[in-house]
Amino acid sequence: MVRNRPAFRVPGFISMLRRTLLLALLLLAFWPPWSATAAPVPLGPQPTSPSDPEAEGETEGEPAPDSPQASMRAFLDACRAGDYETAAGFLELPAGRDRHGAELARRLEAVLDRRLPLSEAELSPLSTGTRGDDLPRNVDEIGTIALNDGSAEPVLLVRRLRPEPRWMFSKVTVTRIDTWYSQLENYWLLQHLPPLLLVPGPRGVPMWQWIALPLLLGVAMVAGWLLVRLSRFVFRRVFRSFDHELLVQLTRPLTVMLALSIAYAGLPFLGVHSRAESFVFASLHTGFLLMVFWGLWSVVDIVAGLMLRSPWAIERPSSVGLVPLGRRMSKVVVVALGLVAVFADLGYPVASMLAGLGIGGLVVALAAQKTVENLFGAFSIGADQPFREGDYVRVGDMEGTVETIGLRSTRFRTLDRTLVTVPNGQLADMRIESISARDRTRLTCTLGLVYETTPDQLRAVLKGCEEVLRSHAKIWDETIIVRMAKLGDFSLDIEVMCWFQTTHWLELRQCREEVLIGFMEVVYAAGTAFAFPTRTVHLAK
Repeated sequence: MVRNRPAFRVPGFISMLRRTLLLALLLLAFWPPWSATAAPVPLGPQPTSPSDPEAEGETEGEPAPDSPQASMRAFLDACRAGDYETAAGFLELPAGRDRHGAELARRLEAVLDRRLPLSEAELSPLSTGTRGDDLPRNVDEIGTIALNDGSAEPVLLVRRLRPEPRWMFSKVTVTRIDTWYSQLENYWLLQHLPPLLLVPGPRGVPMWQWIALPLLLGVAMVAGWLLVRLSRFVFRRVFRSFDHELLVQLTRPLTVMLALSIAYAGLPFLGVHSRAESFVFASLHTGFLLMVFWGLWSVVDIVAGLMLRSPWAIERPSSVGLVPLGRRMSKVVVVALGLVAVFADLGYPVASMLAGLGIGGLVVALAAQKTVENLFGAFSIGADQPFREGDYVRVGDMEGTVETIGLRSTRFRTLDRTLVTVPNGQLADMRIESISARDRTRLTCTLGLVYETTPDQLRAVLKGCEEVLRSHAKIWDETIIVRMAKLGDFSLDIEVMCWFQTTHWLELRQCREEVLIGFMEVVYAAGTAFAFPTRTVHLAK
């Protein structure tokens, strides 16, 4: 059997890829937490030793202009602005390396970003630096750099008075910058990038990363799509009897999930700047979580489709109407769980939100009793199955076709083509007659013959009417009733009752027309006639 498979549409994939890259760029540019990250960390006073005479004159709450904290802030601000010449003024350069100061400042900033992210609040705000440690006076250690062999080397600051009082990276630290830089994960990439792309861009993130992050996501999207197509091909070859068209609904969420996973695995090799790393990893994690629930949304449709085509649905047609209702409710649950999971992943207090929703839900339930009643009415209709979508029913004094069974109400299309909406709470208590549920259709009528009809003519009419019914192609011949019923006021009444093997409204009327015309032919052929209401009045003398 040849099965038509949807062909891959290149314009649609390119459009999806373009939208994804545009969204990534917008998030990178306008993500609100970045502004908080870019702002200086509020500085506070640190405990000082009472025996330090130089510390007694410091202004509490503000770092001294020549403190390690102020010097490192000035160094990092100059690096983030791309002013590496100014940043080089905070390096105690060895002899002969004066011309390489700007490059060394850039490399040191990259090393500190990847191996020792500085928190300015942890540095001393005092001109004398941190006191009470084992280091010589006017020497501070701000941290250590972990090397690839498992060892660690300190990063030292020294206080110099010329050309102005400030704390600078010591000569020992400056001589180790090239070694530390060569051990970065993305060293090979940094060595082969043009200098123009190494300068800081918006938000202090290097320009090359503004280009590399969207490219990484685009490459991951292409790789994810190829892997999904390959997986579908292998699955189709291994499981030939499976309905592979159902897998098409999972193609998009699986593609994005694989793309996000590939991008997540490639980020450490890219060496994302610390100012963007946490945001990028959090965005990928949240995106992956959204794709999981998108996949669950598609799984709900797949399961509903399998149930509708399963032997269970064929054997229990009255319960099939529960499937659309269950699908809608499952999707509501998936959306609710997805929102809770995403808010929890973004750091919002989900527990307090759920507690508030619980109290608010009680208030809403009291204020929306009718809505809750209609919701339970929908479940009642779905469980009892008095009708299904598409059935022709009679509800009260209204007849129509069931168009939609919703969570709040059910809509009927009448013969006048109007749309009647009945709340499910009321509908569950009403008398419902499902005309579409009958297996055959009954015809009942009374034939009235004139009193001048003779017994022989009456027997001929009875026999002829029964033959008309039995000769019809749609008659259900197990029960056919054609009998003399009574002597009426003005006619001899013949009762006719039979069933046609049809449930179609137009076909029923055609069958009824054919047998009624046959009855007329039988009556006239027997030499009698139909009676009509008459009254004879005798006057006595």
